[in-house]
Amino acid sequence: MANFYRDNNDIQFLFSHIDLGKSAEVCEEGFKFASEFECAPANGKEAIKNYDMVLDSLGQLCGDFIAPRAEDVDRQGNILNEDGSVTRAEGIMGAIEKLGQAEVMGFTLPHRFGGLNFPNIVYSIAIEILSRADAALMNIFGLQGIAETINAFASEEIKQKYLPDFSAGKVTGAMVLTEPDAGSDLQAVKLRAFEDEGGNWFLHGVKRFITNGCGEVLLVLARSEPDRSGGLGLSLFVCEPGSTVHIRRLEDKLGIHGSPTCEIFFDNTPCEIIGERQRGLVTYVMSLMNGARIGIAAQSMGIAEAAFRVARDYASTRKQFAVAIEKLPAVRDMLIDMKISIEAGRALLYETSRVVDMELGYARQLETNPPEDKAQAKQLKKESRKCKRYAAMLTPMSKYYCSEMCNSVAYDSIQVLGGSGYMRDYPLEQKMRDARLFQIVEGTNHVQRIVIARGLLA
Repeated sequence: MANFYRDNNDIQFLFSHIDLGKSAEVCEEGFKFASEFECAPANGKEAIKNYDMVLDSLGQLCGDFIAPRAEDVDRQGNILNEDGSVTRAEGIMGAIEKLGQAEVMGFTLPHRFGGLNFPNIVYSIAIEILSRADAALMNIFGLQGIAETINAFASEEIKQKYLPDFSAGKVTGAMVLTEPDAGSDLQAVKLRAFEDEGGNWFLHGVKRFITNGCGEVLLVLARSEPDRSGGLGLSLFVCEPGSTVHIRRLEDKLGIHGSPTCEIFFDNTPCEIIGERQRGLVTYVMSLMNGARIGIAAQSMGIAEAAFRVARDYASTRKQFAVAIEKLPAVRDMLIDMKISIEAGRALLYETSRVVDMELGYARQLETNPPEDKAQAKQLKKESRKCKRYAAMLTPMSKYYCSEMCNSVAYDSIQVLGGSGYMRDYPLEQKMRDARLFQIVEGTNHVQRIVIARGLLA
């Protein structure tokens, strides 16, 4: 039986050597939830054991169920029905059901909503494992950031309405940000949000390139202040599909075929506002996109690992000139470079995720339970500021490096297989098609370089 967690020695090494106990302590807020929730750990050792058990279960699910169906998912794609509904590939639907049964669809949500309350570093490991099996499925699994945004900024009423269903795997979500004329420049968003006399909000306009736009919970960035241009005129809203939400088309994409990418028309759609007006882009979407960029880095790691393994296995068995081609210097050097690049990317990604856990944990402590001792409070604020700065720099670094590395590894893996790699007999042509998206999505890599420079040279 295949297990994509247990068979990766580098993941096992990092899991054993990173201070997961500290991440657990911060995430569990000093393990205060153990007395209230049976599933909450009472100490770091128990938390790490839980992480290991869940990742082991997920690794087996990915190896035995999800990966064998990935090729069919890629070939089948999605179908836009006449009534505007979307039929996903059978393998995707089966995987979503299995992930719900495994109780991993609320990976980072609090215990009180039925979530696992796991730290981001463990979530990044999970995303990598799942992406190695099927990167398109991760586009749905990884959208748990939508639930995190609701938890961080929405009212208690909205949290109670949506988050338990997210944790139970009953719903999936979508980040509804991009428009035909607003891609990298989200300040140019035009989709209109307006109130009626009773204070009820509605949405009107078009969104494009929306991953899983057929999901059940839609977070929509819209212009709530018609007289104000730029980011300060935008707010964030949540709505559900219905008669006023029309999927007008599915994009015909190069790769990631198992994940539907939709064009959506909102025709005076009822919605609810998340948090405060005018903070939709500046605060809420920036937070959402930072998490999504780490997700893209982890997704890139999964594809790179999968591509390398195909190339490595082929090179050890394919003979030319009476020797296995792994003995040929040109092939050997490519394999070495791939392995070094993958392990470097994984180390960067996991360290970034760890720093983000510290940043979020310290910020939460300062807000809800600051130290009474002034010296301790001052030290905590100092650590919080440091982690925030590191996270702001490391997040775009991870997205940039891992996505560039992933494309390079996928490309070179095809080269190792030669003509066979170019054929659909092997999965590498799919890996290369899937990988290309990651240099574009969640902020192009050219944008990431600008953000990196801002943090590095500050």
